Amino acid sequence: MAVIALKAPDIEVTVVDMNAARIAEWNSDQLPVYEPGLDEVVRATRGRNLRFTTDVEGGIREADIIFVAVNTPTKTYGIGAGRAADLRYIEAVARTISRVAVGPKIIVEKSTIPVKTSETIKDIFAANGVGGNFQVLSNPEFLAEGTAVADLFSPDRVLIGGERTPEGEKAVETLASVYARWVPRDRIITTNLWSAELSKLVANAFLAQRISSINSISALCEATGADVDEVSRAIGRDSRVGPKFLKASVGFGGSCFQKDILNLVYLCEKFGLGDVAAYWESVVKMNDWQKRRFAAQIIGSLYNTAADKRVAILGFAFKKDTNDTRESAAISICRDLLAEQAHVVVYDPRVPASLIHSDVLGAGKRDARLTVAQTPYEAAEGAHVVAIVTEWDEFRSLDYARIFALMAKPALFFDGRNIVDLAALRRIGFRVHGIGKPNDA
Repeated sequence: MAVIALKAPDIEVTVVDMNAARIAEWNSDQLPVYEPGLDEVVRATRGRNLRFTTDVEGGIREADIIFVAVNTPTKTYGIGAGRAADLRYIEAVARTISRVAVGPKIIVEKSTIPVKTSETIKDIFAANGVGGNFQVLSNPEFLAEGTAVADLFSPDRVLIGGERTPEGEKAVETLASVYARWVPRDRIITTNLWSAELSKLVANAFLAQRISSINSISALCEATGADVDEVSRAIGRDSRVGPKFLKASVGFGGSCFQKDILNLVYLCEKFGLGDVAAYWESVVKMNDWQKRRFAAQIIGSLYNTAADKRVAILGFAFKKDTNDTRESAAISICRDLLAEQAHVVVYDPRVPASLIHSDVLGAGKRDARLTVAQTPYEAAEGAHVVAIVTEWDEFRSLDYARIFALMAKPALFFDGRNIVDLAALRRIGFRVHGIGKPNDA
């Protein structure tokens, strides 16, 4: 919404939320989301044509286009638990819109949702006697955290799905004209509703599949002495494969990949496509295995006894340039190490200590064996192992000789993102381990 406000100054953009504390943060100098470039965009538009308010009903009444961007987490209860999307918030928004909206509206699904969700929204509108006034579109977002603003400035494509009716086509064109203020028309793709809803799930599933695929090969590289980066570079030069998302790592995280794949699995099961469901579920299973494997290798390097030994975890966000920790590999790794009675100390430049504790231990819980450091050097002091879990740029240029001097010996180093020069670390004296690399730890 901030980028739309920036690129289309003639459009009034209002962001509404029932959470007063969150809206206050968006109106403050400390935004609740860290994303490179976002501060500048918000500062340039807030108070001009971008507003943040708790007046949800007022915002609905005044709007011509309503973007629905609520959370759609994986269900933790009942039918489809652990797979299906929890659509309670989507339904609640639809009911609110049907109750307070005045005049015709274009309702845009921005949240990642299952195929056919628009039917639920339209049914609620029809049951409340307002169905004829509303057109429902699907406009899934394909941006990546850490590069979201740049992705929005120059997207690969903008996807808009609508009904193949005169009214639906008109609504699609109205939304397309908003993006066309800065996005070339040949990058604005229009489809039917179901294709747009499914495309988001499939895009994330394909990207995650590539990560799990190269991570599976990283284990084979370690067993054979091959180098996964060399393998990735070789296969990525094939134009049929391409180089993106072939970087081996400790595993993918974030709010989308796992949730969307499990949603896809549930949809396949619902439609009786068991073999298809099993295929996509294997992508998530491989990712979980990679995270467990990394933790097990750390424990193995400690002579299979991590009890009372200090392990420094560098990075807790699921990727660099974001403070988002959802499904971060660090959570699983910290839990596995704590289960082995290790002392785990975490450093991340953007994630607050309170969130690290709650993600690993649960809200309000504390464990003396989990601590948070203010610097990488504080984390490394007395540590038996230092492990990079998030690829923050600052970790590429740390004073590793200083870190080596601070550590217990033998000093073990695990690079879960393959961002440092392992040969240079060996010369310092570290025993090193990289994902998919010939290793000595």
